[in-house]
Amino acid sequence: MKKVLQGNVLGLKKHALAMALGVGLGLGSLSMLHAASPNVSPPSLKASAPHVYVVRKGDTLWDIAGKFLKSPWRWREIWASNPHVKNPHWIYPGDRLLLCSFNGKPLIGRDEGDGCEGIIRRHTGSINLKPQVRVESLGEAIPPIRLSDIDVWLYRANIVAPESLTNTPYIVGANDHRLLAASEQKVYARGNGLAIGEKYGIYRQAEPYIFKDAKGNKYTAGIELLQVASAVSTATTASGDMTTLEVTQSYDQEIRRGDLILPEYKNELPSIFYPIAQHEVRDGGQIVRVLGSIGDAAKRSVVTIDRGILDGAQTGQVFNIYQQGEVVQDVKTKKPITLPQEEIGSLMIFKTFDHLSYAYVLDSTIPIKVGASIQSPLASE
Repeated sequence: MKKVLQGNVLGLKKHALAMALGVGLGLGSLSMLHAASPNVSPPSLKASAPHVYVVRKGDTLWDIAGKFLKSPWRWREIWASNPHVKNPHWIYPGDRLLLCSFNGKPLIGRDEGDGCEGIIRRHTGSINLKPQVRVESLGEAIPPIRLSDIDVWLYRANIVAPESLTNTPYIVGANDHRLLAASEQKVYARGNGLAIGEKYGIYRQAEPYIFKDAKGNKYTAGIELLQVASAVSTATTASGDMTTLEVTQSYDQEIRRGDLILPEYKNELPSIFYPIAQHEVRDGGQIVRVLGSIGDAAKRSVVTIDRGILDGAQTGQVFNIYQQGEVVQDVKTKKPITLPQEEIGSLMIFKTFDHLSYAYVLDSTIPIKVGASIQSPLASE
């Protein structure tokens, strides 16, 4: 855990770009990188699973998978991919999905007018068709989770190493003596390295992530940065240590003196969720912060977990959440006892850093407290 996060801003930016290029927006990109679930038995269908479902605008892949399966994260095991069309894994509003049976196992695919027979033929490659191009907006494709629930943390938040912020330019004032983050407002930053005409983000430091090592010594695992505005560098002094920036967009927060100027980070939504193999990620992970709230987490909350890239964490991974039982008094012995831990929900990682990751709570049965543990679904089922 003492290894540092990305050494500098440029390194983090390159990683984010590489992640965006590698992940993309389609449901198929990760399926080629990760083997199918090693479960021997097929996924269990819900008793209420529909035989026909028409995809609606606003649906998510998790919503749809949950209509059919008791364990929605096993969706890839029953999805019938059509190899004859470009981006065969994408699902769009208006698509008619059919629940079929193939070799005694459930199979779900997009109806192209020939029912389950056609879905099975295309899935097995037993029909010889030329590749087809389906013209659709990428923005209309069904996402794995609701983007609106995570957009702040996906696009405008990052966790960096403390040492990477050394000598970072920072806001010292504004041309009208007010720091309102209004469009076209001019603000001034002190520090070298800002290029004229380049676009930057204005970031505020949040509470650092502080942990203890094996000896009980505290250390900072990362510092969270929240973007409050975007700006373009328009002028600099002769010495180069004072730069004028024009605000181009604000995010409902004022700019403050001391806010940092950094390149804007680029991130993308993971293309699919998937289970992880046991021990693929270092054991012992837990939820360490509920983002945007001082209370407990619940379904659709965003949380930080203490597992990151260096621990094996990747975007799209799904974990089950376990919470330790409460301490109660034994009615006979009058001594305190701790009830067993219980599975209370699941989460999906959507953004990774070296030692930490942001995750989205897919479902929960009770409020989730900081300290709840996470485990591989394959290890816990």
